[in-house]
Amino acid sequence: METSMIPTFKLIVVGDGGVGKTTFVKRHLTGEFEKKYIATIGAEVHPMKFYTTRGTIQFNVWDTAGQEIHGRLRDGYYIQGQCAIIMFDVTSRITYRNVPDWYRDLSRVCENIPMVLCGNKVDVKDRKVPAKLIKFHRKHNLQYYDMSAKSNYNFEKPFLWLARQLVGDPQLQFAMECVGLLPPVITIDKEKLAQLEKEMAEAQNVTLPDDDDDF
Repeated sequence: METSMIPTFKLIVVGDGGVGKTTFVKRHLTGEFEKKYIATIGAEVHPMKFYTTRGTIQFNVWDTAGQEIHGRLRDGYYIQGQCAIIMFDVTSRITYRNVPDWYRDLSRVCENIPMVLCGNKVDVKDRKVPAKLIKFHRKHNLQYYDMSAKSNYNFEKPFLWLARQLVGDPQLQFAMECVGLLPPVITIDKEKLAQLEKEMAEAQNVTLPDDDDDF
């Protein structure tokens, strides 16, 4: 009965296979243990509750469950989507090159929904897509976060940014003790974290080129 009263939003997670979408989704305890599978579309839906300064909200997070290996996703996956996360792997340039395709598909079915671009696996030393090359979000007015699903680094930030857009409150905050996560699989040392933040801050000040080629 309580769930029906909670503001609930369909959140679509897309990106190439292997970028860490499912790992990311399953870090959140409620999403892992309450998931359901929609066979007709090939999606796992994970309900995730977040306790906020504006009350409880829920994202029904749609994970492709590997269907992206069969090519483009069917429209049934996107229909009635209210927000989205596009994910790529910072250790794989091709997954970033394919971001425009995922964005195009989302935009075709879901017009003007808030979207976040996430570069996953920043814990890996051999980074192929440095912060200075990540410009797509600036050209298309998306939010961007470096992320490491296995270490929980920046896990809550895409959800918080989307929640603020959907609720219409830029000051909304999560009760962090209520963001139920599995313990980190790996840790990122403070020096590495500081370097990531420095590179991202510098990248935001780089002038965007006139062309559309991020590489």
